[in-house]
Amino acid sequence: MTPREQWIAYATIVIKEVTRFMRIWQQTLVPPAISTLLYFVIFGSLIGKRIGQMDGFDYMDFLVPGLILMAVINASYQNVVGSFFGAKWGKSIEELLVSPTPNSIILLAYVTGGVARGILVGLIVTGISLLFTDLNIYSLGILASVVILTAILFSLGGFINAIFAKTFDDVSIVPTFVLLPLTYLGGVFYSIHLLGEFWQQVSKVNPILYMVNAFRYGFLGISDVGLAFSYGMIVFFIVCFFALSLYLLTYSRGLRA
Repeated sequence: MTPREQWIAYATIVIKEVTRFMRIWQQTLVPPAISTLLYFVIFGSLIGKRIGQMDGFDYMDFLVPGLILMAVINASYQNVVGSFFGAKWGKSIEELLVSPTPNSIILLAYVTGGVARGILVGLIVTGISLLFTDLNIYSLGILASVVILTAILFSLGGFINAIFAKTFDDVSIVPTFVLLPLTYLGGVFYSIHLLGEFWQQVSKVNPILYMVNAFRYGFLGISDVGLAFSYGMIVFFIVCFFALSLYLLTYSRGLRA
């Protein structure tokens, strides 16, 4: 395919992905908004008043970055795993795979769709947070870069999950038993400095810790871990997940449900 034809193929898939999640916005955009609103009310307004401050900031201000990024993670992951597995289940993915479209273009297009939904949900949650606190932005560049990189990483994670999944039940296993615990233990609701030395070291194995702290640094200018190391971890996982996704897309027999 020529570069122009590759661009057309890429844009077509991206438009299809964005149209899909916008058409069912009641299922893709409203639920994360409602769940995050409940987090703000329960953990921020009610429990936060008893906690007081965390790392020198009001607990609500400390909580907001983690909740925004948690919504981005879930949205980008769910978009790709649901869309690609649905295409595999409905056999429509076979038509795409036998087309001259390079596998890298297919992968990038699905990831772009996941990033688009992740960013949109993140903006919605950010708007909701303004109902509870005034956001102070320390570095807009850090915020934007961390959101995009995180959405890319978990879009790739959703892609890998979709390839291995055999049934719709398999699609929910990773978000329930892997993604959710890692998110809750990734410093969204607390600083790891509250933990003992042993559990601090255990927490540093969790990749979501680095994303949450880098994003929090963009808002508050504080982080439990080094900013440069956090970026390095995110990029490292993106490279690994992209290589694995491209390999599976090319060679996996699991693409036929």
